[in-house]
Amino acid sequence: MKRFLGILVSAVMAAGCLCACGKTAEQPADTAGSVAAAAENSDKINIVATIFPEYDWVNNILGDKADNAEVTLLLDSGVDLHSYQPTAEDILKISNCDMFVYVGGESDEWVDDVLKNAENKDMEVISLLDVVGDAAKEEEIKEGMQAEEEEHEEENEEDEKEYDEHVWLSVRNAKTICAEIADGLGKADPENAEAYKANYEVYAEKLDELDKNFTELAENAQNKTLVFGDRFPFRYFTDDYGFDYYAAFAGCSAESEASFETVVFLAKKMDELGCKTIYTIENSDQKLAQAIINSTSAKDQNIAVLDSMQSAAGEQAEEGVSYLSIMQSNYEVLRNTLN
Repeated sequence: MKRFLGILVSAVMAAGCLCACGKTAEQPADTAGSVAAAAENSDKINIVATIFPEYDWVNNILGDKADNAEVTLLLDSGVDLHSYQPTAEDILKISNCDMFVYVGGESDEWVDDVLKNAENKDMEVISLLDVVGDAAKEEEIKEGMQAEEEEHEEENEEDEKEYDEHVWLSVRNAKTICAEIADGLGKADPENAEAYKANYEVYAEKLDELDKNFTELAENAQNKTLVFGDRFPFRYFTDDYGFDYYAAFAGCSAESEASFETVVFLAKKMDELGCKTIYTIENSDQKLAQAIINSTSAKDQNIAVLDSMQSAAGEQAEEGVSYLSIMQSNYEVLRNTLN
């Protein structure tokens, strides 16, 4: 796959150069409007973010300077981070942008080739995993989880560590990342650097308040173990607040079918812990969670949904959905189910 992406990137860049040369030689009359529009937007900073949390953070830190920027959300139609592959249009957008924000885990293995061949060598590049540094966690296989069938490429990666990519689900990580975004925006647009810094400080206070609420919730919770009948992308979150968990699959797992042993293990855990709720992430069909409930002694537990923002789309932002509102909704779900 890596080799294929490298070829695709090279082909896209070559095609971009040829198109540029062709346009210099001949401009159709009906392109006058688009040329004018391009000239009008030439002073704007172009920012590309791969996932919704990044996109929302960028817009919050831009604040009232949003008219100075063109912000693109790459995974914008419910595409899952773990299965996404860039289109030729995506590659060109990144190649010419002023600032690129991405997660930086195994799902983003295509990024290196794109950046290596990018036209704008001065772009600000922010990798979430790089920003959190030592706080990044290796992917964890917890007792009872469905084992994943590994497929290794010829270039053996057995010595490479696989990190849990879902760093954005830690509000504390979010604060660290937003500081880096504010700094990056200041470098891309020095004239408004102070405004971005001020906007970050306002947003950081909101993150601190949310972190405080989660901390108090965890301290007062009677049940400190979450059971997921689903993938588990919330490890950074649970580690922040001292929760334990059991789940059917790891956060980045591609598996979708749980074995009988996994179902029975999780059902027994629910019985043992007296759990009244089993959790899933957004867009789950909840069949696995229901199968686990049906295998418990009580068979009457509730199913609750925690949103991991892996399929949130840009149009939701237009409706008022944000990183803070989604995390606040997760807070309400936990407040109503942990005690």
